[in-house]
Amino acid sequence: MRDSLSYGIGILFSLTVHGLVLWALVIGWQPMTQQIVIQPQYIEAKLVQLAPKKKAVDKSKKSPVNNTAQKKREKQKRLENEKRKEQAGKERRRKAEDDRKEQERLTAEKRALAEKKRLEEAERQRQLIENEFADAIAAEQSLINAQEDEIAANSYRQLIQRRLSENWNRPPSARREMETTIRLQLVPTGRIVGVTVLKSSGDSAFDRSVEQAAFKVDQFIELQSMSPVLFEKKFRQVDVAFSPQDLRL
Repeated sequence: MRDSLSYGIGILFSLTVHGLVLWALVIGWQPMTQQIVIQPQYIEAKLVQLAPKKKAVDKSKKSPVNNTAQKKREKQKRLENEKRKEQAGKERRRKAEDDRKEQERLTAEKRALAEKKRLEEAERQRQLIENEFADAIAAEQSLINAQEDEIAANSYRQLIQRRLSENWNRPPSARREMETTIRLQLVPTGRIVGVTVLKSSGDSAFDRSVEQAAFKVDQFIELQSMSPVLFEKKFRQVDVAFSPQDLRL
């Protein structure tokens, strides 16, 4: 019973509150104290679709006509660059070829000069050998000629000695230890043109007998067959030593 009473009282209280609220709304009742209520603003969410970004316009891009002219100029410039490169390459190759030819020329000149020097040295050595050989032959021939001249001269000396001995009359005063040396001056005909006493024996008669023997001979005709060289070398002047034992030239 108590529960029913409580439930009824609750219903009644609820109805009373609702009635008062309704009455306040109808008559515009405002409470003594105004309460400010801030209500949130509702924002309608919408799906935003981003538009694609516009490509930056290249201000340097020209019209198709200008673009074509630019391409032509670039092509022309490229062709000119390629032509310059090709020309530079040709110039480098030409210079390299010229350098190679110059090097070959210098090398050939060096080889030719070296060959020339080698040939000159070989010729000099050959000439030196020939000269040495010729000198040796000449020296040998000179020795042979000297020997032959000496043999011929000895034969002419023996002739002069014999002719003087045949024409010498020894004086009675002659002694074995006496000796007189005279010098005969001759000409190519063999004639005696002068007699000079180089060494006296100390006996005037002995010296005069020697001089008279030379004057008696007067001429050695056999000397005319002598070679002029041999005559000038050995018989232009002839020294003769007279002694009682023998005559010595």
